[in-house]
Amino acid sequence: MIFKLKTSSNTAEIFAELEKRTYLKPYTLVKHAIAWSAKEKTSVEGYKSDNNGLELNRQTITGNYDTYFKVLIEQVEGKQLTEEEYFPDYVKAHIDRGAIILQNMFKHAGNLDQYILMSLGVGDTV
Repeated sequence: MIFKLKTSSNTAEIFAELEKRTYLKPYTLVKHAIAWSAKEKTSVEGYKSDNNGLELNRQTITGNYDTYFKVLIEQVEGKQLTEEEYFPDYVKAHIDRGAIILQNMFKHAGNLDQYILMSLGVGDTV
């Protein structure tokens, strides 16, 4: 079983930029990225990106909620996933796609406070 993955270089750059602006660490940003990707309700099957970014371990990404993350991703994908498919393949794809969405959300919001309000559906939506 694989316990580590490497994000794309683009995701690493996005997380570095957001960390400077918000002081949120990659272990927090990665969860937001997965959530925004899942919210798209479209599969990431076939999503391609490089493996030249941050190395993250499974515990850092999903923690004690690994089963919940797997079920969420299976719901989005519309199928059961083997452990080998789920991690690292689908998790990585959702992180990389979600990082782009997350970056756009922050650009639209302008600051962390507005981003939080948008995430809660209180502020403007993208």
